[in-house]
Amino acid sequence: MAEPAVARHLRPYRVLLASRVRAQLQYRTSFVTDVLGTVGVGLAELAEVWVVFANVPVLGGLDFTAALLVFALSNIGFSLADLLVGHLDGLPTYIRSGQVDAFYVRPLPLLAQLMTSDISLRRVGRLAVAVTALVVALTTAHVAWSATTAVLIVLTVVSGTAIFAALFTAAGGLQFFLVNGAEFTNAFTYGGAYAAQQSQRVFPGPLRIFWTFVVPTAFVAYLPALAILDLPGDALGPPWLAWCTPVAALLAWAMAGLCWRLGTRHYQGAGG
Repeated sequence: MAEPAVARHLRPYRVLLASRVRAQLQYRTSFVTDVLGTVGVGLAELAEVWVVFANVPVLGGLDFTAALLVFALSNIGFSLADLLVGHLDGLPTYIRSGQVDAFYVRPLPLLAQLMTSDISLRRVGRLAVAVTALVVALTTAHVAWSATTAVLIVLTVVSGTAIFAALFTAAGGLQFFLVNGAEFTNAFTYGGAYAAQQSQRVFPGPLRIFWTFVVPTAFVAYLPALAILDLPGDALGPPWLAWCTPVAALLAWAMAGLCWRLGTRHYQGAGG
């Protein structure tokens, strides 16, 4: 039986990913140590949420359980995106060393090669902390369970991951212009991740508009949490906007695609 065209097209990516996974699992002690390190990062961020709500019962319209749900949803989305495309942060190193030129002579698209060049399984530690926090939040909160609620949770995780992946890709495209400007692009990726796990009502109006309608991290966790827990929003963040999360993800990817296209067209090779 002939192999389907889609499977035949995806075969090179499967081979690359499998080789990366096997390489990381070969050194088990190092792998376990790295995973425990990312678990520690996730626990430290979770501890920050606990410390804040140990001193104030409500912040930005959220109690601890609601804040835990926001933390969990945002960290799941960011951890998955970081696992898939977070290594695009290393693009400036490839540009300075001329390694990007080697990618261009291979048959796979540049972005696909970079995405599969370094899948870092150690990042699953932070993901595990976020998934545990999500289970705790959903079991302790007063959630009116229904098929609609379940669909919204799945939609939020998928779209939130897509939004963060788009931010990493857009930042990668900008690195072709800002080879030594990683701090600028990190403000949108890691800064966006931090903003996403906060109640958006703690930010002043201009920042809320920025994190909602320019860099749409409010759609990753805060707005869905309002809808899941049936909490009141406000003029800048009504709960019904949670259902627009896929639209926000599509718009984010449209901008990421534009940044990537402009960046790769701007790049002229290691020799300038």
